Amino acid sequence: MIRKLYIILPVFWLMATVVTNAQSKQDWDKIKSYKIAFITERLNLSPKEAQEFWPIYNEYEAQKIAIHRQEHSEIKKKIKNLETLSSKEASDLLKQMEKLEDEKYKARKAYVEKVSNTISATKTIILLRSEEEFKRQLIKQYRHKRGKE
Repeated sequence: MIRKLYIILPVFWLMATVVTNAQSKQDWDKIKSYKIAFITERLNLSPKEAQEFWPIYNEYEAQKIAIHRQEHSEIKKKIKNLETLSSKEASDLLKQMEKLEDEKYKARKAYVEKVSNTISATKTIILLRSEEEFKRQLIKQYRHKRGKE
């Protein structure tokens, strides 16, 4: 009986992990679709503007994700073991953090520049404001959902 438990429990745990990851991926895809719809509604782009805008937007989103992943893999893990870092390692970590912040800034600056050359300055401002509004709305929905559970 115990032998069966040693086999069944890891299999059950693996299945639960796979289901959770699949659900998480679906949730992110839903959020992404909702964000695209939210921005599309707010910007009211012409077909020509949309054709030029969305590749720029998707490229920037990919850059943000890449920087975030790099930040997570290189910095967050080291910060967890901050007590064990030497002074030199901490200094190097600060330099890495500054470099990534600089990359974020440069990516956003290039993005805003490209977008403002594609759509009007007014729509660019609406876009930036809409992205912030979307984040606030998403957080509000998350908090509301968590309060009901």
